[in-house]
Formats: sequence, structure tokens, C-alpha cells
Amino acid sequence: MLARLAPVLVRRRRLILVVGLLLLAVAGAYGGGVAANLTTGGFEDPAAESSRAADVLEATFGTGEPELVFLATAVDGDVTSPASTAAGQQLTAALTAEPGVAEVASFWSLGNAPPLASSGGDRALVLVRLVGDEDAQDLTAAALREEYEGEEYEGDGGALELGAGGQAAVFGDVGETIESDLLRAELIVLPITLVLLVIIFGSVVAASLPLLVGVAAILGTFASLQVIASFTDVSIYALNLTTALGLGLAIDYSLFVVSRFREELAAGHSTARAVERTVRTAGRTVVFSSATVAISLAALLVFPLTFLRSFAYAGIAVAATAAVGAVVLLPAILAMLGHRVNSLRLFKRRSNDRPDHEGRWHRIAVFVMRRPVGIATASVIVLLLLGAPFLRIAFGLPDDRVLPPGNEVRTTQDILREEFSGNEAGAIEVVLSGAGVGAPAAAAVGELAATLSQFDGVARVDSLVGSHIGGVLVAASADAGARFVAADATWLNVVPSIEPLSPEGEALVDDVRTAAGALVSDGVADDVLVGGGSARLVDSKAVLLDRLPWAVAIIAITTFIVLFLLFGSVLVPLKALLLNLLSLSATFGAMVWIFQDGNLSETLGFTATGTIDTTMPILMFCIAFGLSMDYEVFLLSRIKEEHDRGADTTTSVAVGLERTGSIVTAAAVLMAVVFLAFGTSGVSFLKLFGIGLALAVLMDAFVIRSLLVPAFMKLAGDANWWAPAWMRSIHDRFGISEHDDLDDLDDRDDRPGGPELHDDGRALVGAAQ
Repeated sequence: MLARLAPVLVRRRRLILVVGLLLLAVAGAYGGGVAANLTTGGFEDPAAESSRAADVLEATFGTGEPELVFLATAVDGDVTSPASTAAGQQLTAALTAEPGVAEVASFWSLGNAPPLASSGGDRALVLVRLVGDEDAQDLTAAALREEYEGEEYEGDGGALELGAGGQAAVFGDVGETIESDLLRAELIVLPITLVLLVIIFGSVVAASLPLLVGVAAILGTFASLQVIASFTDVSIYALNLTTALGLGLAIDYSLFVVSRFREELAAGHSTARAVERTVRTAGRTVVFSSATVAISLAALLVFPLTFLRSFAYAGIAVAATAAVGAVVLLPAILAMLGHRVNSLRLFKRRSNDRPDHEGRWHRIAVFVMRRPVGIATASVIVLLLLGAPFLRIAFGLPDDRVLPPGNEVRTTQDILREEFSGNEAGAIEVVLSGAGVGAPAAAAVGELAATLSQFDGVARVDSLVGSHIGGVLVAASADAGARFVAADATWLNVVPSIEPLSPEGEALVDDVRTAAGALVSDGVADDVLVGGGSARLVDSKAVLLDRLPWAVAIIAITTFIVLFLLFGSVLVPLKALLLNLLSLSATFGAMVWIFQDGNLSETLGFTATGTIDTTMPILMFCIAFGLSMDYEVFLLSRIKEEHDRGADTTTSVAVGLERTGSIVTAAAVLMAVVFLAFGTSGVSFLKLFGIGLALAVLMDAFVIRSLLVPAFMKLAGDANWWAPAWMRSIHDRFGISEHDDLDDLDDRDDRPGGPELHDDGRALVGAAQ
């Protein structure tokens, strides 16, 4: 296909460029407003027990978790004073009347309920439940915060100072922070990347081409996400991956294509032939590299969380658009530029004029292959030591502590954590349904409430019989617990005294589910559903760990098949898989040491919670694995090219590393700059995402590709290219050799002074003909 495409790109270069620019304009216009159609939610499994519990609470009882919490501080220092009480009651009524508000409960509306007052008695809580899906709730929460937050609410003779907290406020600020961080990251990375590209290429014109392809990849992906969002939910956080990966892959692919094109020109080929050879070699490598990236990210589709699935949509789209830009649009531009690709040269690089055996990467490869056992052993030991902390990883979900210290919502949440005995917004809901549930089962429900209230980490349990603390009924329900009773169902509100999103919170959920499940065994209830933040954490971990083996299997099997079809070897794909896993384990170990344990937290400006967001390692694994395979294909393609020409293993590896070492390391440095720019975010999980992926690509380029690949290939020798006879026959029939189709080009008159490309795109007959 590429053999047929290459001459078309040369002949129709102007048409392709014009059509490409028009498509980019359309993509920018159509996809520019994609953010407005994306969702801020998608962190839950709709089929999980905690999600079903929330659905039943909403449908049957008209209640649920409060998405927004207002912290009201009495100006006179006493929330029970007549003036503060009047202001609190008026505030509750005003919030209840606001559009988009489903339910409001406050310290004052519940009869000066002690759990909703701070230990000092100067603050009280107003719990607000919102209607609609997560996006509608976010809009309502933003409107309420704009009207009430940071203001003194004036009542009849009293005033309350209001601060906002709760899930809607936290993730509202997370979204705003990420949006501003994304803009700052782009402003940081673009000029730095351009400067580095100029240094790498030595030419302003050549350096600008990867950025052009990057813009094309990003705009094309925005348009793709706009289409996908019309059919299914797409997380707004996928835009971060689109920008980072779009720019990074475009730089990777463009570096490879432009470098190969300049190499072909330096070898004396005409512009037309240089473009064709570049498309047939570097272009094919780009296609296969983008396939490995897309496959790695497509594995995220096995997870039911919209958040992760959205990164699959974005990753597949960005890998495809970056590849199209590098294999179609970029060669057309190169065909027009010809030797002018080196225009605006700031300095002349001598690497192209130097024999392969004199380059530094050749020397590094030879050095490694002279002592492969020692270098491989030392490298593996270092990587294993770096990966050791990963063995004690603790998974969690993001909460307010992902925001930077000093953030207003973060400050409010810290007050809630420090001055209130229970975490009202983090309550665990126990829903009991069945014909036997209701008033006749009040005794059984009361007994369960008393039991749950004695569990470690429980501050209070509210139910149809009243409130229990420490096994004692401290307040009987005056209205027979009307809000807890439906025709054939009831529910209990278990308020924790511990951090909900923590290992202690998970253990509490397990205990609650066990105790409540006994009512089903006893015939009191037909079904028990346990929900709340802690339950969501347990359910999210369960579904992710359940689906993770499928994702890993998909990545491993499909990557093996792609690499086998490309290289016809069994050992090469296996080696690539094992080395990538080794590299990623070291990266994850470093992430645990930094972000879970809190090392460097003051330097990097984040708060360690003792856990890692459950979705981050999975997301980072898929992205980093794809990028590692990206570099693997780049390197092995050149090694295989030399081997196919008859060179032995040592020579093939040394020359291949010399031809690609500077490209791979330059691409890794540029990719790391892109990710590190996102690592400057004030949101800790985005900081982890950026710094973690930057470490992954740098470690892969400088340790795996520079040291371990040459060492292992030297040790394997000719076995590198071995495959059993039955697999060899499959490769002979279906496999693709990157360089076989260059023979017909080499048979043509391609000497300097041979066919040259003119403005009409046709090769004219040289003077000798």
C-alpha cells in the first residue's frame, strides 16, 4: 500500500497539502468546541453495587449523597444563637428554592443536630443534594458557589460566612485547575520544543514540521472526539491526553520521517526518490508504531469506566491522526521542499557525513556488546530495585487533597476533616429491599444499626428507629424515621469517623456488607446494597483488577502478532514485552516512592495521601507501553534492515543503534518535556501522570534501548531472528518486510544527476538518458 502511495504523494503533493490544510481548518472549526460536549464524570462502574445502591436511593427514597456542602461559620461565634439560627434557617430555605436543588439538610433544619456542628460550636454544615447527572450537578454547583461561597449570608440579626466543599466543589475546582494548567503547559512546551527541535535538526524549517504535524494530530483528534461524543459519554480529561500524546507522537513520527528523508538526500537520491524511500521505510515503521500505540490504548476499552474508555477513544484517534499526518501530509510537504528542508540552517551537523562506525551510538553499542552479561545484569538489578516499592502499592480514589494547599475548597475540606466528628458527605448507605422490610422489621433494623455503630471507624448510624452511637440509641426518631422508610424498603446512613477513601474506609465497607448481608440470610430482606464513597472505592478496585488481566492479555498478544509480522521473529517480540514490563515496573516503583510515600512532596508541591489513584497505573501502563513499543519498532527496523543486507548481529545492532540512537533519545527528551509540562499541574494525579510518563520514556530510551537491547541481542545472536517453521511460513505469507520493496527503486536511475523532481511533480529523464 505504501509502495503505491509514495509516488502519489510526490505527484499530487500540492493537492494533498491544500486538501490537508482544508481538512485541518474543518477539524478545528468542528472540534474546537468539543470540551462543551464532554463529561466531567465517568469514574464509576454503572453496574457496581455502589452505583445500584445510589440508583435505588434516588428512585425509591428521593435521597442520596450530598454533592455540595456549605460550611457556615457564625460571625457571632455560636451556631446555636438565635441570630445564627435564624440566618441558618433562612439559608436552608433559600438553597432549597434554588433551581437544580433536590434536597437540603442543615444543622438547623434537623433541630440543631450535634453531628452537623463543629467541635468548637462556631461552624455548622448545610448538605445540598443536586438533581440531574454529574454534568448538570456541576453546573448547578458552580452557580450556587458563585452566589453563596465566600459571602456573608445575612439573616435576621445574624450572619454566616460560607465556604464550599463536597464532591461537586472539589471536582469543579479540579476541572478549572486542570484547564488553566493545560493552557500553561501548552505555553511552556511549544517554545521549548521548538528550540530543542532546532537544536536537533539545525534548521528552522525542518524543526517546524513536527509541530505542524502535532497541530494536525490534535485538531484531528478533537474532531474525532466530537463525533464519538455524539454517540457515547467521553470524559473531558481525555483532552489532556490528546494534547500531550498528539504533540509527542507527532514529534516522534516526524523526527523519524524527516531524519530519514534528509539521510536519503545526503546519500545522493533525488527529492522524488528520497520521498518514496522514506515513505516505504520510515513510513511503514510509523504505521506499525502507531498500531502498537493504538493497540495499547484500545485495551482500556475492556474497563466499564467512562474515564478510562475515553482515553482509549482519544489514544486511538491521536495515534491514527499523527500517523496520517506523518505518512501523508508530511511527505507531501517534503516533496515540495526538497533540499530546502535544510533552509534557515543555524549550524551544520556532521553526523550525516560521518561513517556509521565512527558515531558515538555505534561506540556505545560496541562497548555494551563486548560485555553484555555484566551490563545486562547490572541494568536489570537497578531496574528491579527501582521497581521494588511497587510491591506495596495502595490504591485509592482522588479526593480534595489532589488540589494544591491553599485552594479554598481544599481549605474547607480540611476544616471538615479536623473539626467535625463524622464525615457526613462520606457516609456509607445500606439499602435493604424486600417485602419483609419496613415497620415489621424495625427491631431487626435497629439491631443492625446498633451493631454497625460499634464498628471501628463509625461515628454514628441513622435509621428508621433513630441515631445510634457506640451501640446506644442516642436519639429516637420522632417521625418513625419517615425519610428512611418506603413501601418495601429501608436504608441506614452509616457516618464514618475515618477518611472514607482510605484502606480503613475499604475495610469498613467489607464489615458493613458482611453484617448487612446477614439480614438476607435471616429472611428480613430480599436484597442488600451498600453504597457511598468508600463502597465506590472498593467496587472500582474490584472491577479494575478483574478486567486488568484481559487488558494485559490483549496488549501482549496483539503486540506480539504485530511485531512478528514485521520482523518474523519469536524472540524479538518476547524480548520487547519483557523489557518493557521491566522498565514500567521501575517507573511505577518510583511513582509509589514519590507520590504514595510522599518523598519529594514539598519539592513538587503536592499532598501525599498514602494511596495512588486506582486508574492512574492502568492508564500510564497502556500509554507508556505503547510509547516503549514505538521506540522498539524504530530501533529494530533499522537493525533488521542491516541484517537483511547481510550484516551479522553485532554489526546490525551497532549500525541500527547509530542510525536511530540520536533520534530515539531526542524523541524521548522531547516527549519528556511535553509530559513534564503537565507535571507542573497543581492537581496531584495530573502531576503523577506527567512526571511518571516522563520518567518512563526517558528510562526506556536511555536504559532499555541503549543498554539492554544491544546486550540481549548480542547474547541471543542469530536466535534473534529465529521462528519455528510453521510460524516462518505464516510470516512468509502474511508478514511485511520493511525493505524488500526498495529493490525496485534501487534498480532505477537514482544517481546524483539522475531523475529530479520538478514543480509539476514528474520525474524528468536525466541528461545521460
